[in-house]
Amino acid sequence: MKTISFADGTAVPALGQGSWMMAEDPGRRDDEIAALRAGIDAGLTVIDTAEMYGDGAAETLVGEAIAGRRDGLFLVSKALPRNAAPERLARACEASLTRLGVERIDLYLLHWRGSVPLAETVAGMERLVADGKIARWGVSNFDRDDMEALFAAGGTGCATNQILYNLTRRGPELDLLPWLAGRGMPVMAYSPVEQGRLLATPALARLAAARGATSAQLALAWLLDRPGILAIPKAGRVGHVQENRGAADLTLDAELRTALDRLFPRPPKPIPLEML
Repeated sequence: MKTISFADGTAVPALGQGSWMMAEDPGRRDDEIAALRAGIDAGLTVIDTAEMYGDGAAETLVGEAIAGRRDGLFLVSKALPRNAAPERLARACEASLTRLGVERIDLYLLHWRGSVPLAETVAGMERLVADGKIARWGVSNFDRDDMEALFAAGGTGCATNQILYNLTRRGPELDLLPWLAGRGMPVMAYSPVEQGRLLATPALARLAAARGATSAQLALAWLLDRPGILAIPKAGRVGHVQENRGAADLTLDAELRTALDRLFPRPPKPIPLEML
């Protein structure tokens, strides 16, 4: 499978697993745990979660799914902006570690920018790295101006920016993605199939079917085809995980890239970063 690399040289699969909206229905719990484990077995070893998801319930579910399987995984979690000051950040991280049942988080993100000065958040993140609680840190939902402010606040150690990016959300290509690429920073793409809404596009389904694929696989393959992008689709069933994994084996040619560009054109000028 294609990999992406962080600035410190750590390489991870370019296709991972998300957990947003998991652990919200007890009736789906067993299926969600089985899906996460099937993903790990299939090589989708990047698992993304957050303290916000289900008020920590998603982290607990992930912790159950990975019990006894920690080696070889790349765990990502996120802190809420209200916990971005150093002392609160340390407590939030410790709570996430407890729910996940691990001693260290591989990548810890600020979920979005809040009112806490960025220099304080940078100091808190670097302290967590020094204390061995996290291996590296980053941000989520930061637009280019936010990234520039972060760097000005001493945040050049930021490892990634997790953003909303998919075929229907191509605004970041005009300014944010080039800025990040210029600094060797990979991007995590959340909601890569627009929470399923992309699957209702008939033209996308036709393009996919012509190549023996599903709409979801083609949408994911488009992201995997782009440099420095790590996609983290959520899958609540084993069959869904298997479908997602198939996207990594789908190769895009010039004709298909052109067809997708026509169907989902990028905006003509930069727009503010979108969020879900």
